[in-house]
Amino acid sequence: MIGTVLVATAGQGILRTSNDGKKWSRLSIGQDLKFDSVVRSLLVHPVDPNVVFAGTELGLCRSDDAGATWSRIDSPMNDMHIWTLSVDPNEPQTLLAGTGAPSRAAVFRSIDGGRQWERLSPEIPEFCAGVDRPRILTSVWDHVDGKSVYFGIEEGGLWRSRDRGDTWQRIDGDPDLLPDGVTHSDVHSIVVLSGPPKTIVVAVVNAFFVSHDDGATWQRTDTRDTWGIYYTRLFTTIPETDDLLLGIGDGTPGTETKILKSTDLGHTWTPTSLDTPANSTTWAFATHTADPDLIFAGTKYGHLFRSTDSGDNWVKEWREFPEITDVAWTPARAKDNASH
Repeated sequence: MIGTVLVATAGQGILRTSNDGKKWSRLSIGQDLKFDSVVRSLLVHPVDPNVVFAGTELGLCRSDDAGATWSRIDSPMNDMHIWTLSVDPNEPQTLLAGTGAPSRAAVFRSIDGGRQWERLSPEIPEFCAGVDRPRILTSVWDHVDGKSVYFGIEEGGLWRSRDRGDTWQRIDGDPDLLPDGVTHSDVHSIVVLSGPPKTIVVAVVNAFFVSHDDGATWQRTDTRDTWGIYYTRLFTTIPETDDLLLGIGDGTPGTETKILKSTDLGHTWTPTSLDTPANSTTWAFATHTADPDLIFAGTKYGHLFRSTDSGDNWVKEWREFPEITDVAWTPARAKDNASH
């Protein structure tokens, strides 16, 4: 491949390769993002592939050279852990960020490409059942209607804005009161598919919900009952398609994982093939429009898999990593400064 693969970790910063995985580089010294930093999220800018954002325990960092060097962006998120970053594909200057444990969970928006940020209105409780301090694990912009945006909180529910983040409503609820709704508050992942019909898919800890009517009603699939494995971690869409990948495992961090694929808006699913048994639950996917067939999948405890056929088959990379928190790849090429 031509480009750069970035692997974010909880304690070893970001490791990268620009020579197809033959050598991997750690971050060099003397920059704002350290080689022993905790990095929770990565976002490659959809217009300029040299620009990459990283959500860290220090707040927000930015690279303008495909991940070789990083600078900290001064923002209200300074010294907060940023767990999710997303960009509006229709207006790439607009970004959303979500923070969380061990810092306070809150949602922030930028309308100038990440230079300035404002804290948005939902006041998220400081503590919640199950995980003590909540964290915003996922966010996504509705590219179809151009105005809706979603985020999900671990043990804090599913939230939606119909006005690009100005106001928010929590839309999950009690199954007795919302029998056709999202009825679990531990939200892990959200994706929006173009369709037709437009389809919204939400992963919770032990299931996923699919809506084909813009969130009016939802259909639940229990992953343990369906595949014998319960921990429903994340979805990703394959670029330029409505095809979906689902990563599930037997717990967190877990000892095994499955990656499933759907080509019919989440109605049916096919298991994909891993050449090596994974050591823990799939924790991150990486895709890019530059090559929709090339996808990476990272497990919680450091295995990195590569697919060159849109996720049907996976081959494990030789390099193993510390705890993986996110993975990204960009067609831009970063300068390698060292090999590890």
